[in-house]
Amino acid sequence: MLYFIVNEKARSGKGAAHWVKVRRMLRERGIAFLAWTTEYEGHALSLSRKIYERAVQNGDKDICIVVMGGDGTVNEVVNGIPQLSEVRIGILPVGSGNDLARGLGIRGGVKENMERILSCIQEGPECGRCMDLGEVRWGENQSRLFAISAGLGLDALVCKKAMTSRVKTFLNRLHLGKLTYLILTVQSLFAMTTTEGVVRYDKRERKLTGLIFLAAMNHRAEGGGVPMAPKADAADGKLSVCCAHGIPKWRTFLCLPLLVAARHTRLHGFSVENCAACEVKLAEPVVLHADGEYCGDVDHVQFLCCPGALRVLL
Repeated sequence: MLYFIVNEKARSGKGAAHWVKVRRMLRERGIAFLAWTTEYEGHALSLSRKIYERAVQNGDKDICIVVMGGDGTVNEVVNGIPQLSEVRIGILPVGSGNDLARGLGIRGGVKENMERILSCIQEGPECGRCMDLGEVRWGENQSRLFAISAGLGLDALVCKKAMTSRVKTFLNRLHLGKLTYLILTVQSLFAMTTTEGVVRYDKRERKLTGLIFLAAMNHRAEGGGVPMAPKADAADGKLSVCCAHGIPKWRTFLCLPLLVAARHTRLHGFSVENCAACEVKLAEPVVLHADGEYCGDVDHVQFLCCPGALRVLL
């Protein structure tokens, strides 16, 4: 049995049209499947847990869950499955940013990607690619897994705004959804406040002055393709932590084109550190996100790498 979690509202409602195509394809081929559509924020998390429990009760030996939606939908699914080692995940990217799909080299339309998923399933339970996940911890025993990135400051603030942005809805209709994050970044940069603190990369410690953002990257890009950590590798057992601090906001603004072009790593005020664990302590709370999902405002957070934690149908 093949299980689907479908976000029909992805990309301002275009997910529904894509699901019609996939459903017709499955029926024409006589493939047995069950599907659930998400109805509210966080629904994919509870659905994935229920699907896993149902599959275990039915004695499924090879649990395959296909996610049709954006990066946020995949994040909810990953966080809802109690035992990720027992599940293979298929990804049909129909969101605005699709950074996870980009990082995994998933290209083409939904039919082409569905063909790829079905071929992998037919090859047997050993087919698929293992990738690292990240885990972010904060507050009193709060935590969340992430597939792409988690971060503090500007990038997290932009992700929070994007969740309810009218600009995002408008640009999605014009097939320009990737510009949402760039526009909101410029809008948010000069309005945000910076803070001080300390960051520890494994056993190396560094002071932070005027923190603008810190992004723990599992894949190279977030925010619709911005290469925060150009050399990040989701299979090396480490996170690539990109940080900007100690520079004026106006200079950060001027550096944005270099950031988009992946030429920022040697600029004064920017750094990229590879580590298995990263801990940040700040003087004041700032916004925290995981795969674009708002987690809260925090002043103490840990980022950890979980090597090979997710198997993807590729």
